[in-house]
Amino acid sequence: MRSLAIGATGMIAQQLNVETISNNIANATTTGFKKQRAEFQDLLYQNFRRIGSTSSDAGTIVPTGVQVGAGVRVAAIGRMMEQGNLNITENKLDVAINGSGYFQVLMPNGDTSYTRAGNFKLSPEGIIVTADGYQVQPAITVPTAATDIAINSSGEVLVKLDGQVEPQNVGQLQLATFANPGGLEAVGDNLFMQTPASGEAVAGNPGAAGFGRLVQGALETSNVNIVQEITTLITAQRAYEMNSKIIKTTDEMMQQAGQMR
Repeated sequence: MRSLAIGATGMIAQQLNVETISNNIANATTTGFKKQRAEFQDLLYQNFRRIGSTSSDAGTIVPTGVQVGAGVRVAAIGRMMEQGNLNITENKLDVAINGSGYFQVLMPNGDTSYTRAGNFKLSPEGIIVTADGYQVQPAITVPTAATDIAINSSGEVLVKLDGQVEPQNVGQLQLATFANPGGLEAVGDNLFMQTPASGEAVAGNPGAAGFGRLVQGALETSNVNIVQEITTLITAQRAYEMNSKIIKTTDEMMQQAGQMR
């Protein structure tokens, strides 16, 4: 009976759906996290009477036919790129992106990764780095004698030194955008990698056309809506239960058929 396999595909799909929702909820407080959503497709259909086939010598056409589906599968897990809220921290090295773009990060192997998390730190050499110690690109070194750091909305990093009235510009933060940011590959640690699906990175200064602006002393929060995720979780749980009910009902039907004499 096909319903056994159909119910199994439904349970597998909803299991992955629940895992996706669980990951969203787990990252509800992760800086710059973008929630994910499972997207489903129906499977191939078996034609017992093909739609549009002729039903007589007079050329009459079958209007609907008989098709039986084979179940469901997860076609993709899309990432929702909506802007998260800005949480004011007043930390000089916390920088949020208000709008489009990603910070560029130099990985130890020389590759460039991308992140929305702007909770930066200073290395022992005074270089601006991520929480894992990876250099933010372009590399910016803050003098050890600096008494204050200011990062304006255009990404300029200005420091104040003793004995100087005017702040000194020590570097320019840049952002990268993609034609399809949903095609970026998440690699953990709040980092993404470029893929053929995302397109090539386009770098530019914050505030330029197509790029967001920076907000110093703030962090972008996760865009996960807990109430919405819990509601979706309940729906996924009920769908899982109904698919398991299909398997149970099919088993009872097969048992009854086996007991016929």
